[in-house]
Amino acid sequence: MQFINNLLLDMELDPRLVQYLSIIIKILLIGLICIVANFISKKIVIRIITRIVTNSKVKWGKVILERQVFRKLSHIVPAIIIYSFSSTFPTYQSIIGKLAITYIIIVGLVFIQSLLNALNDIYQTFEISKVKPIKGYIQVVNIIIMTLGFILVISNLIGESPLIILSGIGALSAVLMLVFKDSLLGLVAGIQLTTNDMVRVGDWIEVPKYGADGDIIDISLNTVQVQNFDKTITMIPSYALISDSFINWRGMQSSGGRRIKRPLYIDTSSITFCTEEMIEKFIKVHYLSDFIIQKEKEITEYNAKNEIDRNNRVNGRALTNIGVFRVYISNYLKNHHGINQNMSLMVRQLGHSEHGLPIEIYAFTNDVQWAVYESVQSDIFDHLFAVAPEFGLRVFQNPSGADLRNMVEESSNKALIGERSY
Repeated sequence: MQFINNLLLDMELDPRLVQYLSIIIKILLIGLICIVANFISKKIVIRIITRIVTNSKVKWGKVILERQVFRKLSHIVPAIIIYSFSSTFPTYQSIIGKLAITYIIIVGLVFIQSLLNALNDIYQTFEISKVKPIKGYIQVVNIIIMTLGFILVISNLIGESPLIILSGIGALSAVLMLVFKDSLLGLVAGIQLTTNDMVRVGDWIEVPKYGADGDIIDISLNTVQVQNFDKTITMIPSYALISDSFINWRGMQSSGGRRIKRPLYIDTSSITFCTEEMIEKFIKVHYLSDFIIQKEKEITEYNAKNEIDRNNRVNGRALTNIGVFRVYISNYLKNHHGINQNMSLMVRQLGHSEHGLPIEIYAFTNDVQWAVYESVQSDIFDHLFAVAPEFGLRVFQNPSGADLRNMVEESSNKALIGERSY
């Protein structure tokens, strides 16, 4: 730089003009050096690093390239050059130095943030990330580093020690707790959710309070993202999963079976004892033949042993159409290809109500996929609705408008026939 001043003075220029020209030339030279250094770092060094990482067998290398970690770090080179040449301008050396250091700190913060994000992306490539996500912890570290970086920037600009600013922040702790309330609550909730293994990425959860019913796609410091089955996304505060109740269907998904728990309402007026004709008909049913033969033998022996008069159907033991139907449903489910035979399976009778007598099916499908589950459940009830009349049973249904209209028409026809007969 002194050489430039001497060169201009040798040209016999005005000393004041030489002073301004030398400053301009110095700025241009420093700018040129910064441009060349930036070009070398980005076009040569970064390309070499990219080629090495691409050709290597390290899987996480591509993640670092996608996050542009090295490219963001390269921005620090021009700032270091400017800081090194700040002594060239003694009048403005302090200001230039502070601005250059501020820029270096900011670039360093951006680099660390990018590196932390890359670390989270690398961690998510492992299966354990679904069980124990670290995104919330990385966000906490990111907040701490950004806070410290902000303190360093302020202390550098005002020329004071960072400890003085930290001591002042202590007095503002109440305000900081208010500002970062959600983050603090989310941090505590995230630790509890992870430690207790309450939720994982991919879990199907149901939170009625927030209208969430779907799969977890992301767990962060403040929120848990749930993609509902209609493809909408619900954002739930992390601490809400600690303070409020929710349903996690992971147990069902990992068990290998999904529960069917649905009643079939039978009209009680159609329930009756089995007649001889009905017994003969039921013996020919594949799922009932063995049961009917064995049960009829048992009932006959019991009635004979106790000398029961069967002329009155109330006396002794006898089969009912509802009982036979219940046995048929049980045997039908035990032979159904879509029912898990290693889990609970029962056909039970619930309390009678104004809707009839509920015969409830309690079983588990052998596939937890929603579409398969609904298909199996529909097939079962399609069959039961169709087969119930074969047992002399009617499925209960409130009369519709068409039923009432038919009743009125039948009454009118009977009245008309009565009048003609008269």
